[in-house]
Amino acid sequence: MNTSRYKNILDRLAEEIRTGKYLPGHKLITHRQLASQEGIALVTASRVYAELEKMGLISSEIGRGTFVKETRVPLGHGIDQTSTLEGMQDLNFNSPLLNKQSKMLRDALRKLSHSGNLESLLDYQPHAGRKHEKEIIKDYLIEKGLSADAEQILIVNGAQHGLAVSVMSLLKAGDIVAVDALTYPGFKVLAEVQGLELIAIPYTKEGTDLKALEQMCHDRHVRAVYCMPTLHNPLGWVMSLEQREKLIAIARKHELIILEDAAYSFLVENPPPAIATLAPDITLYVSGFSKSIATGLRVGLILSPLKWVPLLQRTIRATTWNTAALLTALTCQWIEDGSISMLEREKRQDAMARQKLARKVFYDMDYSSHDNAYFLWLPLPEEVRTDQLIVSLLEQNISISGAEPYVTTGHIPHAIRLALASIPFASLEETLIKVKASIEYHAYGKAP
Repeated sequence: MNTSRYKNILDRLAEEIRTGKYLPGHKLITHRQLASQEGIALVTASRVYAELEKMGLISSEIGRGTFVKETRVPLGHGIDQTSTLEGMQDLNFNSPLLNKQSKMLRDALRKLSHSGNLESLLDYQPHAGRKHEKEIIKDYLIEKGLSADAEQILIVNGAQHGLAVSVMSLLKAGDIVAVDALTYPGFKVLAEVQGLELIAIPYTKEGTDLKALEQMCHDRHVRAVYCMPTLHNPLGWVMSLEQREKLIAIARKHELIILEDAAYSFLVENPPPAIATLAPDITLYVSGFSKSIATGLRVGLILSPLKWVPLLQRTIRATTWNTAALLTALTCQWIEDGSISMLEREKRQDAMARQKLARKVFYDMDYSSHDNAYFLWLPLPEEVRTDQLIVSLLEQNISISGAEPYVTTGHIPHAIRLALASIPFASLEETLIKVKASIEYHAYGKAP
């Protein structure tokens, strides 16, 4: 078949979708039917559909068929924050703030302004952080059950920067990293930028399928595994001690680096020991204070084996030189005076209350979460298409995330991830009820 014939079919179908001949949710004919209708080879029909999917006009779903997508979903929805406009009820991003925190910030800045060490905050800082601040963070980690020396700690500009520093220091383009089939979108973006190949580990109701990971390591040269043992985002599970030990055994056998993301771990009371405690020689433990204090406070940490510290320091120098001294000083002040312990305790209570409210609203629907999580993973009824639900809720000034940002496999399930922390508690139930009503409308035709 000549190129112009193929292009004509592709352009015609694209135009028909864009002009509304085929509405969002419309099921297209099969590849074989298209080939017969247009008098083209089956491989050419498949190529047409593949190009339409790359253009974001259709989606192919295993066992269901090929559907026209809702093109009004904002680009990058679920990763970029551009869709969260003023007045929007944000169920997309978590920004957990307590009412008292503005006053806490004013008081902390006032206290810091009276300290005798202000001039030092205006100068360059050591790449991995000042020694006395690393000592403070060391004590914070020890209270959480981690074994740490100050020399193993690197202060970074938030947990995302910590992940980026870790990847840039120890991995190279083309390296294979095993991740859960549903994982944190920020790591997906990082892997794409760095040219890493992500392979998806299946999961069960109990968590990561470690037998599948073992087989992957036999079949491929896996370099690292990225995991969130305490608390998985978006599914909310916490790995048992037995699972952690099995993961470590696989990592040792196949010489894997373990990247342990602990961004939400403060929400879980008395979790099993961190993987970095059980396998300190092969684990990079990455966390931050954005969720426990505030998302605008970009201070994080890496706990690393000493052997990797020089590589990590070099990458910090190449990316940000050092953490903003003022933010680090504020964070360490709050660690020392007990403010962070208080905030973590109260945010656990807040998350539990919000989770209970969400479970009350979605009591008759299947979902995955944790008692203390600030998020909920909600598979949708078979009749509901995620893109159409996102748009209908945007029209009600409600922003949610679909599954696509979290998926590392070829199959994107119809599901949503609800972030519960950003909406004021007093209006959260009403907003969640609107979400459920919209789901029921799309599933059963019930008016929202």
